[in-house]
Amino acid sequence: MSNIYFVSIIIPCHNEGEFISRCLDSITVQNFPKDKLEVLVVDGMSDDKTRDILKNYTQKYSYIKLLNNEKKITPSALNIGIENSKGNLVLWMSGHNEYEKEYVSKCVKYLKKFKADAVGGIIKTCPRKDNLIEKSICSAISHPFGVGKSIHKIGSNNPQWADTAFGVCYKREIFNAVGIFNENLVRGQDMEFSLRLKKAGLRTLLVPDIVSYYYPRSNFISFIKHNFKNGVWAILPFKYTSMMPVLWRHLVPFVFVSSLIISGVLSILFQVFFWLFWLIIGLYSLCSIYSSTKISIKERDLRYLLFMPIIFSLLHIGYGLGSLFGMMNVIVSRQFWINRFSK
Repeated sequence: MSNIYFVSIIIPCHNEGEFISRCLDSITVQNFPKDKLEVLVVDGMSDDKTRDILKNYTQKYSYIKLLNNEKKITPSALNIGIENSKGNLVLWMSGHNEYEKEYVSKCVKYLKKFKADAVGGIIKTCPRKDNLIEKSICSAISHPFGVGKSIHKIGSNNPQWADTAFGVCYKREIFNAVGIFNENLVRGQDMEFSLRLKKAGLRTLLVPDIVSYYYPRSNFISFIKHNFKNGVWAILPFKYTSMMPVLWRHLVPFVFVSSLIISGVLSILFQVFFWLFWLIIGLYSLCSIYSSTKISIKERDLRYLLFMPIIFSLLHIGYGLGSLFGMMNVIVSRQFWINRFSK
């Protein structure tokens, strides 16, 4: 199978000194032929120990190369990688993940078996440290109540056609069909690109047997900041395109937080909004407690009943406030209105 495919792995990277060795070590032990593989680490001019680590790997492994990304953003790194790659398959990997040793070979296998245009896998979220807070964060971002129907995060039993996946392996020719990644999007470039594929009639296959491991932000402050930024970039793509750049589920936290703010303010004037405000709070609390209870039973630890509602609220409210901030930015943007009304 591998004799007709050459795989170019592209790894956008910036200040990943803590994790990049884990990522590259998991790639060097892949069971895919190394003479049919190149690894292009596109570094955003890291100022920690990342570049020193990368130089050691490039000296040790001839198929690992270091490229510079002066713009320091992910879509630019991906486009630099695509431009400099020679594979007929292009595999986007994250420097913040570890990959099972069959990751590359399974991408190639399922791409051929299902005649897909792109194939990706799932993320198994792991705590950086073995404590309740970090394990609760991992549970929240891999649970349907936390992230909705993000199948690449919550898992699946069988391969299925999907809007997106993680660590996607693309046929090179699709970049000729739909273009490269949108460099206006600091985040969310993967979803916008996936929706372009779908609009062009190209299919992405999600395979639960293709697995990587992710280590999320490990404390409340960094977790909140990360969620806020994700929320901002769930909305900002509307500034740069006239198409729907995200899935509807990405807008749910925005609707939730906005409804709380609007009903809370109007409750000062109209009693019906007072009851609406508490109805929203009540329904959310019931869903949160129900989900927290299921997690507590699964983990056999009653402490999750205390921590999970807090983590869920930080996840959703932080994301929703970020989306609200993003919406204000979009509304006052001249580019947004030009995209909507220009021919």
